[in-house]
Amino acid sequence: MQGFFEVLTVEQVVRLLSAFAPLPPEQANLQESDGRVLAEDMIAGEDLPLTDRAAMDGYALRAADTFGATESNPSYLQCVGNFDIRTPPNLALQPGQCAGIVTGGMLPAGADAVVMVEYTHALGEGMVEIRLPVAPGAHVMLQGEDVRAGGLLLPTGALLRPQEVGLLAALGKTRIPVRKRPRVAIISTGDELVDVNATPKPGQVRDVNSATLACLVRRAGGTPILLGLAPDELGALRAQVRKALNMADCVLLSGGSSIGICDLTVRVLQSFQNARILCRGVALSPGKPLIVADIAGKAVWGLPGQVTSAQVVMLVLGQAFIRHLQGWKNPFDQALWPQQKAVLAKNIASRQGREDYVRVRLEQESTGEWLAAPILGMSGLLRSLTDAHGLVRIPASLEGLEARRQVDVLLF
Repeated sequence: MQGFFEVLTVEQVVRLLSAFAPLPPEQANLQESDGRVLAEDMIAGEDLPLTDRAAMDGYALRAADTFGATESNPSYLQCVGNFDIRTPPNLALQPGQCAGIVTGGMLPAGADAVVMVEYTHALGEGMVEIRLPVAPGAHVMLQGEDVRAGGLLLPTGALLRPQEVGLLAALGKTRIPVRKRPRVAIISTGDELVDVNATPKPGQVRDVNSATLACLVRRAGGTPILLGLAPDELGALRAQVRKALNMADCVLLSGGSSIGICDLTVRVLQSFQNARILCRGVALSPGKPLIVADIAGKAVWGLPGQVTSAQVVMLVLGQAFIRHLQGWKNPFDQALWPQQKAVLAKNIASRQGREDYVRVRLEQESTGEWLAAPILGMSGLLRSLTDAHGLVRIPASLEGLEARRQVDVLLF
C-alpha cells in the first residue's frame, strides 16, 4: 500500500482520474440539454437556412444595379412587389427591378442582395431611389450557409451551450444523445459532526461539507445525493459506502483521510472486493491528505475534513473529474477555466515540490488594473473562502511569487 507521505503530484493524480471511463449515453429532451455533452455526431437533415433569406428590412435586388450609386447620384429601380414572411415570392427580378422585403423573407429569383431601407427612398409610380451600392450577398443569409443537409451539425464531445441548443432547435432536433450526468453520493464522517439543524455541544460542529460539496457537484453538472453523517466506526462507515456505491457513479467522503487514530477511510475502502487505492496524498496545498480509490470502476474520494481543504480539492480536481465523467474535452486544463489576469498585491511564500492554491480577493486599482490580494488563514476557517474571488496557483517548481507579478486568478 502506498504510504501516506508518498504523495503523488497533481499531474499524476490527473492521469489516474482521466483513466476512469466517461458515463454511458442517454437521451435528453432539447430543453434539458444545456450544459450536457453530445454522445454522438449530430447530422443535419436539411439545409439551414432552407432558402436564401433577407437579413435586413429593405429591398431585394440585383447588386449590379446599384454599382456606383451615391446620395448625389442614386440608382433608380422599379419596385415590382412587396413580400412578407408569409408570402413567398412568385416572380423573378429582371435587371432594373427590386422588391420590398422584411427580415427573414425569402429572396425572389434573380435577387442576390438586399439594400437596407435606410439607404432608399420610395418615389411615385413604384420607383425606388437607391443611395448606396451593395455587393452580391449583402444582407443575405444564403441557403445552407449555417449547415448543409447531410453535413456535420455538431461533433461527438461537443458541449451544448444555449447557442448549440438553438442550432439543434433550428433543425428540429428534440431528443439529444448526451452523456449521463454523474450521480455523486456525499458522506460526511466524524463523531464531532452534527446536522445543520442541531445545536452543537462543546466539541461539536455543524456539518458544512455536505452542503458545500453538493453545491460544487451541481455547478460541475453532477447530481448530488446527500447520505448524511457517518460516525467514526468501521461497520457504520462501510455500510454507508456500500449504500453510496449502489446509488451513485462517484462517492465523496469528507473527513477521515489523514493519519489520525479515528481515520478509517482507507481501511473501509480496502475492505471492498477488488478495491484499489490509487492515491493517498497529493502534493497540493491545501488538500494534501486526499484519498482516491477505484471500487468496481467507480471513483471513491476521501476528501480532507477541513472545509477549505475540501473545497479547494473539489475546485482544483473534483469538479474537473465530474466533467470528465460527462465526456468534457480537456476538463483538467486550467487554461480553459474562467479566470482574470491580475497582479499580486504582496509576496507569497510557498514550499517547493507542491502546488499551492492561494485564495485571493480581486480589487481594481485607479489605473483599471486588477490587484489580487492574498487571503491567508487556516484551512478550517470559512472566511478565507467567503472573502475570496478565486485561486492563484503557485507551481511546484517555485518557492513563491513576488509582489506585482502578473497572475491568472482561477475564478470561483
